[in-house]
Amino acid sequence: MRASAHRLDEYLQAARIAIDPDRVNIDLDLTPGVAVAPGILADIDANRDGTFTTDEARAYAARVQREIRLELDGQPLTLALTDSRAPAADAILRGEGVIRLQLTAAVPPLAGGPHQLFYRNGHRADVGVYLANALVPASDRVAVLAQRRDVAQQELVIEYSLRDGSSIHVPSWSIAVAGIVLTAVLFAGGAWWRRVSRAEARRVDSPS
Repeated sequence: MRASAHRLDEYLQAARIAIDPDRVNIDLDLTPGVAVAPGILADIDANRDGTFTTDEARAYAARVQREIRLELDGQPLTLALTDSRAPAADAILRGEGVIRLQLTAAVPPLAGGPHQLFYRNGHRADVGVYLANALVPASDRVAVLAQRRDVAQQELVIEYSLRDGSSIHVPSWSIAVAGIVLTAVLFAGGAWWRRVSRAEARRVDSPS
């Protein structure tokens, strides 16, 4: 597969997508190979001084964010950049630096049943090599059913099912505790009734 290894003349962009009932989170790692690293550094280094500031790195992260498309059931979701980390310029030029972005999008209230999430990364398609995968959901309300990718893996469609959250889930431990409490109450009540019964019996048997 073309994206199975990180080649020197490619810009590897690997996305890991986590779906929650009310949110989609994306971890995106961008690793430029040595041959394309000067061009990527030039994209970040707006004033062309051979390095970059925190503001320049954030501006580049915002550009990447704008070039990612996310849709749920055909409706666009608004992505927000929650974190970005860029290595030093010399690490990028050596092909050892990884730019890490964290993105998130709020999901509107959904009915239970099947849903479809669409992801597309359009950043630097001239040198980009793409990977995209859905993570195992953290919530037991979400079940990933299938993943479909285009040849370049710029696009990923995730079919998933959402379980209705209106039903109340009662933890098994609470059922066990309730059973213990009920048993104790019944035992105490039974002991009290036996004492009362014995007292009544003695009163009836005693001579008047």
